[in-house]
Amino acid sequence: MDTGILKGLIGKEIDVIIDRPIGTTHPKYKDMIYLVNYGYIDGFYGGDNEYQDVYILGEDKPLNNYRGKVIAIVRRLNDNEDKLVVYNYGYLSSNEIEEAINFQEKYFKHEIITINSSK
Repeated sequence: MDTGILKGLIGKEIDVIIDRPIGTTHPKYKDMIYLVNYGYIDGFYGGDNEYQDVYILGEDKPLNNYRGKVIAIVRRLNDNEDKLVVYNYGYLSSNEIEEAINFQEKYFKHEIITINSSK
């Protein structure tokens, strides 16, 4: 997917369907536990030709769906699947985002694009 399309979502609110609530395991890698709610945007396709994936930060209980503001993109440099980051409580630094999503993103070379870096 063209990262430019995703950059246009930074600062916008989106609706997310949670298919991997906080505390659940990855469907293929049972030793990976989701430390945040993780889901997708219905009808919006990502670089892997599946629904666009989204990390939900700032919520500490399992959710089914969520409406939130896109604050960043996780641009995977060695994969075709970028991720969105949604957070409703102001601003998070790239380091704070990195810490929250490292449980999964540590397996990929990536960069975090925020509103400040997307201009």
